[in-house]
Amino acid sequence: MAAPVLCLAVGATKSGTSWLHETLADHPACHLRSIKELHYFDALDNDRIDAEIRQITARRDELADRLQTAPIAKAGGLAQRIADRDEWLSVLRLGREDTGAYLDYLHRGGDGCAVVGDVTPAYALLSQERLRTMAGLTPDVRFVYLMRDPVARLWSHVRMMAARRGDDGTVDPRRARNILKRTLRGEEHEIEVRGDYRAALTKLRAAVPQDKLLCLFYEEIFGGDGMARLCAFLGIDPMAGDTERRVHEGTALDMAAGLREKATTWLAPQYEFVARTMGRNLPQEWLANMARV
Repeated sequence: MAAPVLCLAVGATKSGTSWLHETLADHPACHLRSIKELHYFDALDNDRIDAEIRQITARRDELADRLQTAPIAKAGGLAQRIADRDEWLSVLRLGREDTGAYLDYLHRGGDGCAVVGDVTPAYALLSQERLRTMAGLTPDVRFVYLMRDPVARLWSHVRMMAARRGDDGTVDPRRARNILKRTLRGEEHEIEVRGDYRAALTKLRAAVPQDKLLCLFYEEIFGGDGMARLCAFLGIDPMAGDTERRVHEGTALDMAAGLREKATTWLAPQYEFVARTMGRNLPQEWLANMARV
């Protein structure tokens, strides 16, 4: 039996990667662990292994607390999520790069599956050299990069950050507007680079063989043939997934018209680059915003 395909879904942030992780995890031919974002290679390159250990440990302990009072129907799932984190912590606590341990973790429990995967959008920020190394981790590594209309992605990311910075996890409209304004002034680096399709695509196209890279639009996943194309790319039976459901969609909040115009102008280079490089028609949402530039 052939070794499983290693699927690395590397972004972009707020472009449907959480939904993709859950949907592929439900596919009978795929095996994905319950931790959506492993952050292995970016933690190694940015000297953040200890920070990842602290974060995973805190989440593991939170799940263990929930297990104490969980109904029987949910106890099994919680126990599996705890076990996944215990196993992943054993990899991180090695304190050094060990791709064998990383791959063993991904494969464990997936006997007979055609695809194993790691869905970590932050990998799109890695260097071209690191991405090239990742492309050689196994004999068959396939990269997936999702892109969402730049303005919609930006506003979704801004709302997420506004919720995180609030005291109660809700989105304060004033805070969201201020974060957006700072982003447009170049003062919110993390938000800016997570939506830099030009940089990510340039690196991925240079580091990954053409037939091992699939770039999809969020809008194709939730309103077109995106999942059919993805399943064909991974060599698995077609699966549509529940496209009516969103994961981590966040609080609904309209963007002020004036700020939308400024954001669209600021993002014009992203629209133009993707239009030149994708080699096929852009979704209607993209074209409508491009027309405003």
